[in-house]
Amino acid sequence: QVRLVESGGGLVQPGGSLTLSCAASRSVSSLNTVDWYRQAPGKERELVAGITRDGRINYAESVKGRFTISRDNAKNTVFLQMSSLKPEDTAVYYCNGDLLYYNDLGNPIALRTSGQGTQVTVSS
Repeated sequence: QVRLVESGGGLVQPGGSLTLSCAASRSVSSLNTVDWYRQAPGKERELVAGITRDGRINYAESVKGRFTISRDNAKNTVFLQMSSLKPEDTAVYYCNGDLLYYNDLGNPIALRTSGQGTQVTVSS
């Protein structure tokens, strides 16, 4: 089954920047609305940002002005640029999205799926 794959996580110092990417595990016809979530140890999963295919965007208050979500529809990829990172941004970041692809029989398949997550650690 097609999944989303996150990449770009890592260790960064406070005040630093990272850019995460989210793409499908195989070629798809379209990647539509995508949301980025994060989950820190002992905390509930939090919606960080979302973007529709036509570019409508929303952010959590905690990341406004520091994070930027964007997309490349030609590559069916969504990005999350994170700057001015704080220790409290430390979490596993997941993308969750709606996509359309054609299976081996040529049938269109629409589903909402997510990835395994990528770890972001902000620490000095």
